[in-house]
Amino acid sequence: MSKTTPFIRVAMFVLLACIANIASAAAIRVEVFAPGVISGGAHDSAPAFGPSGKVVYFGRSSPAQSVILVSRLGSDGKWSQPDIAPFSGRWHDMEPAMSPDGHYLVFVSNRPDQGDAPEVEGYFNGSKQMGGRLWRVDREGDGWSTPRLLPAQVNVSTTVFAPSVARDGSLYFMTPDAKSGKFRLFRAQAIANGYAAAVALPFSDGSQTDVDPAVAPDESFLVFGSGRIPGRSIDLFVVFRDGNGWGAPIPLGDDVNSPGSDAEPRLAPDGQHLYFSSERTEPVVYPRTRQQAERDLARMNDWDNGNYNIWQVPLQPLLERARQRKSNRP
Repeated sequence: MSKTTPFIRVAMFVLLACIANIASAAAIRVEVFAPGVISGGAHDSAPAFGPSGKVVYFGRSSPAQSVILVSRLGSDGKWSQPDIAPFSGRWHDMEPAMSPDGHYLVFVSNRPDQGDAPEVEGYFNGSKQMGGRLWRVDREGDGWSTPRLLPAQVNVSTTVFAPSVARDGSLYFMTPDAKSGKFRLFRAQAIANGYAAAVALPFSDGSQTDVDPAVAPDESFLVFGSGRIPGRSIDLFVVFRDGNGWGAPIPLGDDVNSPGSDAEPRLAPDGQHLYFSSERTEPVVYPRTRQQAERDLARMNDWDNGNYNIWQVPLQPLLERARQRKSNRP
């Protein structure tokens, strides 16, 4: 056997590792989700998939209204034109979150406790705003139960948004910090008769804006939006479970984070994709032909206008890249 064989083997190992890393990076491609159907001309966000991945509930809004819609994946591989969800439409409803088993759905609403009382108001960003509390509907056959308000351990104020449900029923959400007024992230442990008192996540201390938690069913990691990088809008971060606590947040990088706002992350039921809302638009190249201008205009009329649209990206390469960054930290 040649004396150079061990060196060649090491060199081949390094080369293969580099090729694997390049392939992993190349696999991270962001694409708009169902353009012109689910990603439309309004502000679209927060897709909540049923366990099969063939039904999705999501929010559509403008400054004047917000409603939860539902769409279904047909046998032709296309999503149906969305309808208003049966439990939504009367009040401002938004940010649906499906339990991993599909048995119930939690959403945000400004609806009053009962009757025709005034809508709920909240306070954030330094002023009185449309409020939000967390409500739940349970699966009943092919439909849903009457919405019920979740208890005070979760609805700690009238400014509670962005629910996410773990496999054991524990609930993650955001609400403003009492001192700074900035949104921070909380977790309420599910117990036999409801929830334990909500506890702030340790990496979200109220000193910067943290929003929109999306927790893995087993709570091994969490994706969220944050304004913690100076000079940038909301970017997406991932944080991994570290023993009984949490590690340090890691930005998901420029493949995902655009110059505008990237927020409202959601995880696919099979764990293979990350969905999120973004203000990004498709690039337009000048000069352009008349035909290209017509195509660009049609796309802008359908969805590509700078409002939030829902985008998707393969999740596992993102997590692997983040784990590598975590292991390379001093």
